[in-house]
Amino acid sequence: MTATTETTAATTVTVKCVVWDLDNTVWDGVLLEDGDVTLRPGVVDVLRTLDERGILHSIASRNDHDTAMAKLEELGIADYFLYPQISFGQKSDAVKAVAAAINIGVDTLAFVDDQPFERDEVRFAHPEVLCIDATDTDGIPDLPQMRPRFVTADSRERRHLYRADARRKVAEESHTGAPEEFLASLGMRFTIAPAREDDLKRAEELTVRTNQLNATGYTYSYEELDAFRSSPDHELLVASLDDRYGSYGKIGLALVERGVGVWTLKLLLMSCRVMSRGVGSVLLNHLIRSAHDAGVALRAEFVSTDRNRTMLVTYKFSGFREVAKDGEVSVLENDFSRLQDFPPYMEVVVED
Repeated sequence: MTATTETTAATTVTVKCVVWDLDNTVWDGVLLEDGDVTLRPGVVDVLRTLDERGILHSIASRNDHDTAMAKLEELGIADYFLYPQISFGQKSDAVKAVAAAINIGVDTLAFVDDQPFERDEVRFAHPEVLCIDATDTDGIPDLPQMRPRFVTADSRERRHLYRADARRKVAEESHTGAPEEFLASLGMRFTIAPAREDDLKRAEELTVRTNQLNATGYTYSYEELDAFRSSPDHELLVASLDDRYGSYGKIGLALVERGVGVWTLKLLLMSCRVMSRGVGSVLLNHLIRSAHDAGVALRAEFVSTDRNRTMLVTYKFSGFREVAKDGEVSVLENDFSRLQDFPPYMEVVVED
């Protein structure tokens, strides 16, 4: 069966998280009226299939939180759902809260509910959300928005990476000292390395999925990235991060065009999941020092989008100033006046 979708959003947007209603959607029946609800046929298969593709799951349900979570545990599926929003508020508020908790755009969410009123309420508040009738659950994995081009090791582990993030947040909230002391306690190891062939699927995924921390908004295909990786005039770098809670996976990407006397940073991006870890400028600082030591100028392209102002601020704090404008592309250049050390609370490893 092919799912019926109701949305004004662009059909090419890949869904990052599916937000589920519970009563007569995940299970048959109304929990608070009949505690003996049973899973709807096919729901677990859909949860598992999308999870293996790196698509996350959450909940927006009008229910008693503790009762609903106990039932999800009993049914053996509670672990699939991140940041569940279970209360008696509006579903549109719950959907927005899920996006904020995961730190993704509302336009990358899908919402599944059996009630037309609830789908209409979400659609009115968030017209970019993909709304799906619960009767069409079986067809969800076949939707083009649910079929990422590649399924990488990082995407298969995505739910567990977010679970680890949640544990970090709990530890951070209970920490009473300075923020730097908490960061130091994580034992972070930031690795910068030339992209290998088996990094390219994840590299393409990063360009497609990363919006807030992408300095140009450019997306590159596997084939384009492979050509850059093999080009003597380019350097393609991948960054990864680990700490005592586990791996964050591959979280950063940089593409440098090496010209005579000047290097141009064509792409710089960082996963939004590491925004709060003080690592946003580590890869950039490495490139600044490398260009300085090589005796060449370092420029960077920046294209403003509706989400990436943080990257412009990062460039400016790192000593970049605009020197040219080519249409929508701002060309920035570093004056090498701020050769910053790596943060003292992490180990930075640069591989050849």
